[in-house]
Amino acid sequence: MSVALEKFCGSVFWNDSYLARPDADLPVCFQQTVVVWIPLGFFWILAPWQLLPMCKSKAKKSSVTKLYIIKQVLAALLVLAAVAELALAFVEDAEQGGVPAVLYTNPSLYIATGIMVLLIHYARRFCLCRDSGVLFCFWTLSLLCGILPFQSLVRKALQEPISDLPRFILFFISYGLQLMLFFISGFSDIAPETKEIGKKNPEVTASFLSSITFEWYSSMVFKGYRKPLEIEDVWELKDKDKTKALYTAFEKNMKTTMQKARAELEKRERKKRHRGGDLDYGNSMSKAQSQDILVLEKQPKKKKKKGDKEDSGPPKDYPRGWLLKTLGKTFQQNLLLAVAFKVVHDALVFVSPQLLKLLIAFVSNEDSFAWQGYLYAILLFLTALVQSLCLQQHFSLCFQLGINVRASLIAAIYKKSLTMSGATRKESTVGETVNLMSADAQRFMDAANFIHQLWSSPLQIILSIVFLWGELGPSVLAGIGTMVLLLPINAFLVAKAKTIQERNMKNKDERMKIMTEMLNGIKILKLFAWEPSFEKRVIDIRARELKNLVNFGYLQSVSVFVFTCAPFLVSLASFAVYVLVNENNILDAQKAFTAISLFNVLRFPMAMLPMVLSSLVQTNVSTARLERYLSGGDLDTSAIHHDPIAGSAVHFSEATFAWEQDGNAAIRDVTLDITPGSLVAVVGPVGSGKSSLVSAMLGEMENIKGHINIQGSLAYVPQQAWIQNATLKDNIIFGSELDEARYQKVIKACALLPDLELLPAGDQTEIGEKGINLSGGQKQRVSLARAVYSNADIYILDDPLSAVDAHVGKYLFENVLGPKGLLQKKTRILVTHSISFLPEVDNIVVLTAGAVSEHGSYSTLLANKGAFSQFLNLYGNQEEDVSEENTAAVALAGDEEEADEDVDPCLEERSDDVVTMTLRREASIHRRKLSHSLRKNSTSSQKKAQEEPPKKLKGQQLIEKEAVETGRVKFSMYVRYLRAVGWCLSFWTVMGYVGQYVAYVGTNLWLSDWTDDSVRYLNQTYPTHLRDLRIGVFGALGLSQALFLLFATMLSVWGSMQASRIMHQQLLSNILRAPMSFFDTTPIGRIVNRFAKDIFTVDETIPTSFRSWLSCLMAIISTLIVICLATPFFAVVIVPLSIFYYFVLRFYISTSRQLRRLDSVTRSPIYSHFGETVSGLSVIRAYGHQERFLKHNEITMDINQKSVYSWIISNRWLAIRLEFVGSLVVFFSALLAVIAKGTLEGGIVGLSVSSALNVTQTLNWLVRTSSELETNIVAVERVHEYMTVKNEAPWVTKTRPPRGWPSRGEIQFVDYKVRYRPELDLVLQGINCNIGSTEKVGVVGRTGAGKSSLTNCLFRVLEAAGGKIIIDDVDIATIGLHDLRNNLTIIPQDPVLFTGTLRMNLDPFDQYSDEEVWKSLELAHLRTYVQGLPEGLLHLVSEGGENLSVGQRQLVCLARALLRKAKILILDEATAAVDLETDNLIQTTIRSEFADCTVLTIAHRLHTIMDSNRVMVLQAGQIVEFDSPEKLLMKDGIFSAMAKDAGITTAETTAL
Repeated sequence: MSVALEKFCGSVFWNDSYLARPDADLPVCFQQTVVVWIPLGFFWILAPWQLLPMCKSKAKKSSVTKLYIIKQVLAALLVLAAVAELALAFVEDAEQGGVPAVLYTNPSLYIATGIMVLLIHYARRFCLCRDSGVLFCFWTLSLLCGILPFQSLVRKALQEPISDLPRFILFFISYGLQLMLFFISGFSDIAPETKEIGKKNPEVTASFLSSITFEWYSSMVFKGYRKPLEIEDVWELKDKDKTKALYTAFEKNMKTTMQKARAELEKRERKKRHRGGDLDYGNSMSKAQSQDILVLEKQPKKKKKKGDKEDSGPPKDYPRGWLLKTLGKTFQQNLLLAVAFKVVHDALVFVSPQLLKLLIAFVSNEDSFAWQGYLYAILLFLTALVQSLCLQQHFSLCFQLGINVRASLIAAIYKKSLTMSGATRKESTVGETVNLMSADAQRFMDAANFIHQLWSSPLQIILSIVFLWGELGPSVLAGIGTMVLLLPINAFLVAKAKTIQERNMKNKDERMKIMTEMLNGIKILKLFAWEPSFEKRVIDIRARELKNLVNFGYLQSVSVFVFTCAPFLVSLASFAVYVLVNENNILDAQKAFTAISLFNVLRFPMAMLPMVLSSLVQTNVSTARLERYLSGGDLDTSAIHHDPIAGSAVHFSEATFAWEQDGNAAIRDVTLDITPGSLVAVVGPVGSGKSSLVSAMLGEMENIKGHINIQGSLAYVPQQAWIQNATLKDNIIFGSELDEARYQKVIKACALLPDLELLPAGDQTEIGEKGINLSGGQKQRVSLARAVYSNADIYILDDPLSAVDAHVGKYLFENVLGPKGLLQKKTRILVTHSISFLPEVDNIVVLTAGAVSEHGSYSTLLANKGAFSQFLNLYGNQEEDVSEENTAAVALAGDEEEADEDVDPCLEERSDDVVTMTLRREASIHRRKLSHSLRKNSTSSQKKAQEEPPKKLKGQQLIEKEAVETGRVKFSMYVRYLRAVGWCLSFWTVMGYVGQYVAYVGTNLWLSDWTDDSVRYLNQTYPTHLRDLRIGVFGALGLSQALFLLFATMLSVWGSMQASRIMHQQLLSNILRAPMSFFDTTPIGRIVNRFAKDIFTVDETIPTSFRSWLSCLMAIISTLIVICLATPFFAVVIVPLSIFYYFVLRFYISTSRQLRRLDSVTRSPIYSHFGETVSGLSVIRAYGHQERFLKHNEITMDINQKSVYSWIISNRWLAIRLEFVGSLVVFFSALLAVIAKGTLEGGIVGLSVSSALNVTQTLNWLVRTSSELETNIVAVERVHEYMTVKNEAPWVTKTRPPRGWPSRGEIQFVDYKVRYRPELDLVLQGINCNIGSTEKVGVVGRTGAGKSSLTNCLFRVLEAAGGKIIIDDVDIATIGLHDLRNNLTIIPQDPVLFTGTLRMNLDPFDQYSDEEVWKSLELAHLRTYVQGLPEGLLHLVSEGGENLSVGQRQLVCLARALLRKAKILILDEATAAVDLETDNLIQTTIRSEFADCTVLTIAHRLHTIMDSNRVMVLQAGQIVEFDSPEKLLMKDGIFSAMAKDAGITTAETTAL
């Protein structure tokens, strides 16, 4: 080979003697061949692929830029230089002949290469990013290789005259051109047309150099340093990283893998059935039997997928193992690239110890040449540099993988929630699904970050062992043995941790479930004074959770202990065995420090492996949860047909539907035909299946047999209105096109105009979560307006008139639903309880126990004398009187009405919420700007922001934008956390760490001294006692190091648990003591976020952050001390480096912290939108708006994704810069060692450089951990923010009311005034009245008159602004809230129930005996129902009372009141959701049972209060009339006008 090459260049190819001298050089032939061909080979392998963009037909060419022209000119000049060189060869050949072949081939290669470069420059114009990475690498390589001929030509020229001048000049010209091209390709070449894209995301157009060093991100870091970043400042995502693109790919792969998994599931089930069959001798078992068998086998659950029409049999298994496959397929490109970078990095990791070995040899050897030392120093620097570039690219890919996996999973969960079947939905509560999104998807994100450690760690461990064998020989086996012994301990710890983790997930789920419920029903908790009972429930769960946490912490500290011991024990074992095995084995510096730096390499993979394993363990739990959820059954709408049948809009044929596949049928054998354009009423007693019928039509139920045929689009108004957190207008338009005329018509028909006047910003008012700032009636009317606006063919109305007042209901019926209403031409199916409208409908369907008992027109049914006519006879007479008189009354009232402009169809509605009242009042009084300008809510889309009026009216935006703290985290937060831990504990923890590092430095110095023995006892025998001393002290120091650490971690675990307990307890008790107004203005999601994410951070993340920060700080200090001891003049280098560090840190931390905050703020909308979707599922599905909601979810996701992505890049930006500085530290410590060669011992150099190699990583970690700590401490800040919310009055004060108070039940209002907030006007303006013992008083008044404020005042939900309320001679303002609230009873308007037993819902404190509870149920007419339940009183109520009908819930609330039986009852008229029978029951019960109590009834329907002793009429916060109903009717006042509206002329007409 070398002979051929010598012939090729005509000179010597290789000769060792060239290098064995102080001025070493390489032979010319080697320079002309190998050195030239290396870069060219690299180039020609990769260059052709760079031309691909030119071949794509669709690609458009971008325009020419200055930079492009310069590049092309320089490349052309290069070609010319090569041509000149070739010409020179020809000329020389002609003149002298015998020119070596190399002089022809090299210029020819250069010409081809130059042309290729020109082509590549041209081809890159078809791409967004016009810079080629291949070219950049080629220039770099070419320049590096060119240095060799460069220096030899210069040295020759200095020694003797130049022999070949033209070639000499051409070489330097082309070298210069290459240098210029190298510099220019470092800049980004951005075409004018891509400037805009570049502004949105500079990454797309960044040059190669800028990409690998993340230089394009610098502008963001500077911006973040100058001012706190806003979400608007953060750059957009690349298209391929947007949620939509990710999810599309994920879904495609999910379909295929899921099918395979299903097939396997079928196999498993067949096997099981087979086994089941054996049990049954033959395979003919009935379903019931097979289910019993499976009960024995205890199978996990599985759900049905749309695919399987037939029931998949009893076992509740689910398809497994498909999720990871899907993710692997979706993200394979990312994974492979990351692997490539990691392999290069791992290889280079082992080059450094070898270079260190050479360097120590160089220092110890007197005769070595100086150039070798400098070469080693430079090589150390270069390996460190390339290593850090590869590692950062690898991490960048891993973290991107993490967020992309999270995005795909969240999108999948969201999409699943839209298609989920009812049965699947029951299996997981809203809280659990939100947890899937927050906790489990997050787990995947964390696991993805380090997934490659799974193969890389073992690889690094194996390589280290191989190299160590080379150093120490078989003694390494001792070290390996130690490691192998540690593995089972670790495995045991991991397994143990897994079980604890699983237990804790359950506790967390349970705690979050209760928290969500408590916050949803907070008003009830307050009115009934039930907070302590629920607080106790949460604290019990929390105690279990903390106990697990502490055990987990102890396990962790043991494993940390084992892992700190590991590298040290390994080195101790190896060195001891090495020295003891053989007399002649002496530990010298080369061996010891190469081994030590290899052991240091070992530390990282060994520490990572258990972390990765435990994170995988957690991910495994999450995988199971996600697989179960995502493979759950979809809604099976196969029973809903859409065939065109003439003359029928909806057709039921023998339809039988149940809520669960094997459950009891809720509607049975319904056969019905509904003609287009007809109005059909569905009536029947509570629980007769009216709502089920509606659900069946919407396809929400499981079909047992028969089908339903529906022609045309649907609109649906649910019984409980579902309102989105958006503007009122958005709620009505609901994603359709805006048609202003139709919109106005709809608003008028739905009686919303007066409300718009009351709302602060009209229809632009933002409605809070769950429609919190609308009254029940308003919500219902908005819901109705949404349906009417959608302009569908068929309207399904589930009792929409229940929540509104009678006369409003009448108005709505006439203008919207009835024969003359807006919808007269549409098909309407109306579920109703109110009889008055029945004569006007076309057809009536009577349901009893899920079957149609009769149907026909009003007159037919009356004539039939069936169940319906009895039902009517019972209640009908009074209603008929009403309707007859009504017409008369209206005729009479005609003239008055014009005079009295107040009369409006919907003014008498009750508005139950503090906020609404406030908002209305504020609006009518001020309509002024908000006191502080509110930044536009980032979630509302940008478009709206442009249309928005510049001035926001006060109260228009109910929900303040979540506060994002800016600037540095206050030092007081750290202090607050440490105070919660306890000062004494904190101090001793720190001392433990200090002890550990003192021992660490001691170990190292001892080792350095030990290795110098090899020089001291050079040719003597090594004394045995000295050897034993060396080993003994080394061992003792190492062990004490680990023990100190164990001591410190144990203490910190105990301390952090204290802190967690204290913080959660304070947060919980404070939130429960916050006034109602706080809950009205704060979205529940935000409070839940404090209890979920932030408490999780305080529990688990902050303690580990604190520990790793301390440990890093100590490690750095100790390392710097060691280096300075070795080479004192290193101290000079420390100063500039630390200054640089400090600046990078300050720059970075301000940006990073703000990005983390943006992340947590942009995360809440994802969850709250999800929660909202789940609660409004049936509505979204009925309207068919799934796509729109998916799109909205994608937008909110992307906003969050881009802040996380930005944060990831900021970390990489920092790491690259810090590692560069770290590489400089290594370079300088090596360089100083080379310079001071003669004066240093080998041991000290080894110590210095191996510490320096270590310091890079540690310095990096210090920045990382300090910023992580700062980011996480924000959780303390957020929790603290809600710990300091102003509380309501104390629950119990020193002045307790007398026992048995109130015994008479007299209420006196003395000049009572109240306002909602200090800056607003009075709501009640000086009320004076006395209510006697056992008096029954009705309270009426139009909306906003202050009816609800009155109850709020009695319960002190609002505190007095003046005057007082006296009950039985006690001023209620002087006693504690619980003393007051425990002794009053209220039956609230909306019945709220909590998860738990029925008994817990009635009597959470267990104050009453079972007999008393049964008695109250009997009086509430629920006894028979509850006795029929399998568990009786222990019947579990599901979330929000979903498994009881609305009427039953109302009766449970009545039972609550009966059980309490206080002297004063407040009845917040709730007869709305109940049919007349139940209504009658409730009224009678109240009359009989509360005869000896004072009863205040806040009425919508005047009938209910016509038999009161007195009626109080409120107007504008004052009592205008207060007398018996008879007298008031005689008087010509407000009350009599209202009575006429309701068609009541004398008090006797009302039977009710």
